[in-house]
Amino acid sequence: MAVSLLEINDVRAGYDRTTVLHGVTVAVPKDGVAAVLGHNGAGKSTLLRAAMGLLKPTAGRVLLNGEDITRLSPHQRVARGMAYVPQGQQSFPHLTTAENLQLVADGRADGKEAVAEALDLFPALRELSGRRAGLLSGGQRQQLALARALVTRPSLLLLDEPTEGIQPSVVAEIEETILTLAARGGLSVLLVEQHVGFAMRAAQHYYVLEAGRVTSSGEGGAGAEQTVRAALSV
Repeated sequence: MAVSLLEINDVRAGYDRTTVLHGVTVAVPKDGVAAVLGHNGAGKSTLLRAAMGLLKPTAGRVLLNGEDITRLSPHQRVARGMAYVPQGQQSFPHLTTAENLQLVADGRADGKEAVAEALDLFPALRELSGRRAGLLSGGQRQQLALARALVTRPSLLLLDEPTEGIQPSVVAEIEETILTLAARGGLSVLLVEQHVGFAMRAAQHYYVLEAGRVTSSGEGGAGAEQTVRAALSV
């Protein structure tokens, strides 16, 4: 595998006394995409939360650019170039689209330029700049959530089911944007995704989780789609 930007090594994590991840190891290539797939309850979201520092592992390590960040706070990880887009098209519903983006840009010397670049990726948001986020469709809120993350100009983007529950036309736009970002370079992506075809088009490497364990992994690409589908059907 190519040089890794993020390494999740033998991580165990869970909630209270329930262990969800049982020694999971995942690597995200530098300037590339790693996809994590699995059924509901497999531990995919827990893995992203552990990577982002929202959940402290009980064992194992998380490395970013070779630095052990296992005990760093989410804020410290953001400062090192990580961004996280959880499930649910999260935004500040009472703020407008423009205000949601500006909130992230404030305090950044390149904030205005970063917002403009994010809007170039999601041009539909320009027309919605004055609309409250709570009045946007699910697909529009997801585009806004992605744009907000990109305003921070991350080197690593953690995406949790970015196409879940979104109308097909917007799914295609989001998929195209993620593929464009991955191809552009300068950004690594850890992608949790249910759409196997999209995940394999985007990813250089994939991991299948089942009951908190990696049960299958390999090189991504369209040729891996059948293998992944078979692994998920077991």
